Amino acid sequence: MNTRQITSEYRLAQWRQMLQERIANGESINEFCKSRGVSRNTYFYWQRKLRDTAAKQIAREAAGASQALIPSGWSQVSTIKEEQSAYDSTLPIEIGRYRVMASESTAPELLEKVCRMLGSLC
Repeated sequence: MNTRQITSEYRLAQWRQMLQERIANGESINEFCKSRGVSRNTYFYWQRKLRDTAAKQIAREAAGASQALIPSGWSQVSTIKEEQSAYDSTLPIEIGRYRVMASESTAPELLEKVCRMLGSLC
């Protein structure tokens, strides 16, 4: 790994943390940019870089996986029109064009990670 790559990864990590803090603090993008002294263009540049990085990571993991990317405790949903009884013990979660089902046995850490990843793709 060269110096440029290390610098890029360091900046991505810094911006990832700052954007997570902005969301956790409930700051608007304008408030965040003003308090940090950065332009909106800079903010959206790094947001886009983070999303691209996350998408590439998911694509690499999918290419190396021998099975579909359906974590344990989740089921893939192909259609929205299903009987209500199928939802009695599960929770449908829609983020953008993605839809997943969580059950009581779904690990909260897994649920949080999947929602965060899907949110970064939308």
